[in-house]
This record gives sequence, structure tokens and C-alpha cells, in this order.
Amino acid sequence: MALGKAWSVAVAGVDGHVVEIEADIGGGLPGVKMVGLPDTALQESRDRVRAAVSNSGGKWPDSKVVLALSPATLPKVGSVYDLALACAVLNAADVVPLEAMTKTILLGELALDGRLRPIRGVLPAVVTAKNYGWSRVVVPTVMMTEASLVAGIDVYGADNLRDVVLWLQGDGPLERPDPRAAPPRTLRADLSEVVGQHEARRAIEVAAAGAHHLMLTGPPGIGKTMLAQRLPGILPELSETHALEVTAVHSVAGTLTSDRPLVTEPPFIAPHHTATVASLIGGGTGMATPGAVSRAHRGVLFLDEVAEMGTKTLEALRTPLEDGEVRIARRDGVARYPARFQLVLAANPCPCAPARDADCVCVPTARRRYLGRLSGPLLDRIDLRVRMQSVATSALMGDAGESTDDVRTRVATARAAAAERWKEFGWATNAEVPGPALRQKFRLPATVVKPVEWALRKGAITARGADRALRVAWTLCDLEGESRPTEIHVAAALDFRDRGAA
Repeated sequence: MALGKAWSVAVAGVDGHVVEIEADIGGGLPGVKMVGLPDTALQESRDRVRAAVSNSGGKWPDSKVVLALSPATLPKVGSVYDLALACAVLNAADVVPLEAMTKTILLGELALDGRLRPIRGVLPAVVTAKNYGWSRVVVPTVMMTEASLVAGIDVYGADNLRDVVLWLQGDGPLERPDPRAAPPRTLRADLSEVVGQHEARRAIEVAAAGAHHLMLTGPPGIGKTMLAQRLPGILPELSETHALEVTAVHSVAGTLTSDRPLVTEPPFIAPHHTATVASLIGGGTGMATPGAVSRAHRGVLFLDEVAEMGTKTLEALRTPLEDGEVRIARRDGVARYPARFQLVLAANPCPCAPARDADCVCVPTARRRYLGRLSGPLLDRIDLRVRMQSVATSALMGDAGESTDDVRTRVATARAAAAERWKEFGWATNAEVPGPALRQKFRLPATVVKPVEWALRKGAITARGADRALRVAWTLCDLEGESRPTEIHVAAALDFRDRGAA
């Protein structure tokens, strides 16, 4: 009777847990039994691992093999454990030494011929290994660049099981990642291509400077989508911490590419207006996968034709907008994904959506019902609302407006001022500041907040709306280089909440 061990990582959402894998070779009829809450893909790994060991020149035990994955109460999902399962059996058979195994986390799916296939969630798995104090990790060669994004842990890449076994025996090297070069900035459409629409361009700049949510309404073909697509271009690049957060989500989602393993720019996610709740928030069978709100983390979530979306789908946005994350319970456990994004909504004013509002043939009830799919609580969370008007011929044929680079410079300056002001509290943008902090620690004089108090007494805004107006006022202040908002800034912030009215 022999016992072998190896270690891997279970990833649930963007959180991970180190899993100890034990292999027991004992008496009895030949066969493989696996315990420890494995899912279907992991159950099937018994045949993959056995074939990989045999086809890599090894010998599979001619007796009963019991594989146990601990903690036993933690659901195990996917094929990430294949390499560790094979090495645990080989350790039990005295093919590889335990001393080499106790320092190493093994990640990778095995092909029947012993090749290592890529897997999802490598980045959060390596982060978990580092946080648990492990010194090195072995991954498929194609995943080395992604794994090397985590500093403080040695990363090794292998093409097949044979190379890993020789390395554990001390008879051969594994590949190491090359120094990472900074990826070039993505070429995006320039803001100067949007002619006219000065009010909407100003709203885009304010939204970028303070990370505020934005809604654009107006007839089709007026430039709503063009403006939304240019918002990521004026946002600053992600910090190292935020880049790792975003990359971890895309690693789990399987959307990373080998040429850009690190997401350094704010993502832009634009689901179709027929998107379901599961595709927007996240879901699926087994362990939930990240949805559009999480893939847009630290970036922009653009919902075009938002009035055509289902009411349940839209209402599902309310919790992520407040909490900045989603928790999705499924059969194999609860997955947690970050979801701190900028929401940009675009809608036509009515179902017929003529180029000129005077040509509308919709009855008043139809117009109200059309935008009525956006509930009051959801609209209350939108800081900036702009009603766009048709562009005159002179503006269409006139000179181009400011470029993306010019606007990005002002946005970066405003964001830097906000980050410096809030850094001791851990907030990076004005949109993250809680209402109590604005009303207590950073209370503005009564003469400055007079427009907000008047709007509250009149019932024009809610308490949440008042807090959001104050956040926008701070952003307007930062864009103008002022130290504190004035009554003009507060009034302008309130005005932005009314401009989307039809």
C-alpha cells in the first residue's frame, strides 16, 4: 500500500483555495475511484490521466487507485487538476519524489498523449498559490505569460507530462517566462470624429473624470453609440492593481489572448439588447461564469437600445451598481465577481424614433411606456442624463472638435486630484465616495448646497440623487482645477440629472 500527494488550486469566481490531492495505491481489482465532490469534467479525468501516464512512457498501477481531493466539502470543478492527479499517482508509485512536490502547485489539463492543454483561471489560481505561501507553480507553456503577471512566485511552463516528471526528478529543466513587455495602447476611434453635440461631449468628459454613470437619449443616427465607443479612449490606463483585477475576471471568462495577457486599458463591453439576465450578471450550470457586468469591471458597460431590453434584465443591474460586485449561487457553489463599471445607456425617445421629434406618430401613452421600462430606482442611479438634438448642417460640415488626447489629459488631471483627496480613505474616484462622507467629513457650506436642498424640498430628487449630485459637483470642480465646489457646480450637477427628460 502506497500513498502519494500533490497540490493544485480550485477557483470559484475570482477566489481560490489550495487543494491537496492524495493518491492511494492499494489491493483490489484494478480501477480508479475519485472522492472529494468532483464534477463531471473532473470525474472524466480518471480516463484522461491514466491514458496520459501510459502514453508518456509511465506505468499505471495494476491495482486499485483511490484519489482524494481535500477539502472534501469544497466542490471541485473542471480539468485544472489533471496534472496534479497524475503526479500524485506517480508519487505514490515512487516515480517522483515527495520533496519536489511539497513546494509546487500543479495546474493543467492533460491530453490523452500527455500534452498539457490551456485552462481558464490561471491568474487567480497563481494569486491564490502565492497568498498561501507556495514558492513555485507549473502551468502549460502557453499560459506562462499570464501566470508570470503575479510577482513573488516562480513560474514554470511545460508542454507535456513527461517534461514535468523529468523536472520533478531533477533530470531536466522547464521553460521560464520571458520578461514582460508593455503592450501597445489599443487604437481607438477619436473623439474629434463626433461633430456638434457639445453638451453630450461635455457629459462624456465629466463621466470619465468622475467615473459617473451616463444616459444618452435622442433620435437614431445622432451619435449616441459613437460617443459611448469613445469613452474608453479618454479614460486613464488601469493601475497595476486594477489591471490584475480585470485580467483575473477575463482569465476565468476565457477571453484573454496570448498577445495581450494583461488587460491594461478599461474594457468596453456592449451586449446586445436581447441579452438575458444570466448573460448580463453571470450564470450557467455548475459554477457560475462571469457576465457582462464583471467583464466590464473598471471599464464601460454600454447598453444600446436600452428601452428594448427586458425589465427583469435592467432591474438586475441595481445591485451591482450599488455593491460593485455580484455573488451568484449555483449547484457547485457561490461565485463572487467584481463589477465596478461605468454604465452608459442609450435610447431612442419613442418606438417610432423619427429624425425630427415633430414627425413622431406615437401616442403619449406609447412614449411614456417606451422609456418606462427604465424604473425610477434604476434611473436614480444614473448621474448624468443628456437629451441629444439633431445636428445642424453647419456643425456637420464644420471643423472637428477636440481630440481624444486633449480630453484625456484633462480627465487624467481631474482624476489625479480626486485620488489625492480621497486616498487616505481608499477611494479612487468621486463616484466611489459614500454619501455620508460627502455630507459630514467633506460638508459644503449651506450656501453652496442650497440648490440640492431646494430640489429635496420640492421632491425633484431623492436622497440618493442628492448624494450623486454632490459627487458630480466635485467632479466639475476637479475639471476646473478648483479646490472645493461652488454653488454653480452644484447647480450644474443637478441640471445634468434633468437633461434627459423627454
